[in-house]
Amino acid sequence: MGAASATAATPHAFAGAAPHAGTTVTKAAALGDNWYAAAPYLMPLDNDPPDAGSVMDATGMKAFQLAFILAPTGGGCTPTWGGTDAVSSDTQVTSVINAIRAKGGDVSVSVGGYGGTKLGQECGSASATAAAYQQVVTKYGLHAIDFDLEEPEYENTAAIANELGAAQILQQSNPGLYISVTTPGTAAGTGWFGTQMLDEAKSLGFTPNNFSIMPFDGGFSGAASQTAALTAFNQILQTTFGWDAATAYAHEGYSGMNGRSDSGEYFYQADFQTVLNFAESNHMARYTFWSVNRDRECSPPDNNGTTSGTCSSVTQGAYDFTKFATQFAGATPPSSPTPPPTSPPPGGGTCTVAAYSATAVYTAGNQVSYNGHVWTAKWWTQGEAPSTGGSGVWTDDGSC
Repeated sequence: MGAASATAATPHAFAGAAPHAGTTVTKAAALGDNWYAAAPYLMPLDNDPPDAGSVMDATGMKAFQLAFILAPTGGGCTPTWGGTDAVSSDTQVTSVINAIRAKGGDVSVSVGGYGGTKLGQECGSASATAAAYQQVVTKYGLHAIDFDLEEPEYENTAAIANELGAAQILQQSNPGLYISVTTPGTAAGTGWFGTQMLDEAKSLGFTPNNFSIMPFDGGFSGAASQTAALTAFNQILQTTFGWDAATAYAHEGYSGMNGRSDSGEYFYQADFQTVLNFAESNHMARYTFWSVNRDRECSPPDNNGTTSGTCSSVTQGAYDFTKFATQFAGATPPSSPTPPPTSPPPGGGTCTVAAYSATAVYTAGNQVSYNGHVWTAKWWTQGEAPSTGGSGVWTDDGSC
């Protein structure tokens, strides 16, 4: 996935955590698809992974998207975690999965992500790629899998054909397997390689549970730019597959990034709420984010204006962003003792103007504070978070 930098998302060499007790995977009945659709990304062996059970207790989340399965660093068509730890001999992720299932939860596994060598690049055919992924499905007793198609594989048409062909084979060989396909987002919905990927899926006659875009690291600014990209992507799905808008939304997903993105964009709790409202009102198929490892406050909270793989670089309570995914799944998260600010300044002064509300109606001249700035509405608006993009309704009056 998730993000496009080594600090935030690229699979690193694992820190070598000691195996936990229990090396045999605990089998579990499938959860409802709503939970796999909401499962946030979690690196179980890197980026200072939080205890999944504690996250479940704090948020009500029942599923996690474990990342990432890659080809071995030295080459070959066998699945590994991050290119280094063979799935066949794994005990560490097994223990994480067992702990989640012991609390009534489950996992999906994400294959690919940004960077590294993907199995679609190494395996010589769709069937060989599928056989490698089937080892993962069988080993962990999976009910869900995510194909995160990014660089450098993204631009390799043969590799993408292998990945999508493998996904189709898995779908046929494992009835009921939940499959998501995740790809980078742009202001136009997705780029040239994204549309080529969709065309390949159409040519195969392959329809996963959803096609999701990641609207961040591409010049985005807040929720309005993200919902605009999702709207544009919906049109691409309609054009490609001949669906109407409602059918396209029923096959469309969102995968965001909490806090500060790799390219310095900021997505606060208020932005997640706005996109959640959009996803729910349009009956979208998926709402998730990168990542649970980052769903906690840095020290200092703004992380000195840098992006981290282990914290969000914004002011927040523990696992604030995971709670939005829990809501998308249809559950009510446990209440926090003290709700944190929803739009803290990334380094500006203290705002005295009332904070922006996604549900309030604003008319010309109304002022709000958002992301450490004061904004003035030019005309009537509701549900469009202040930004310099979108419809242009907001004027940025500068830092508080």
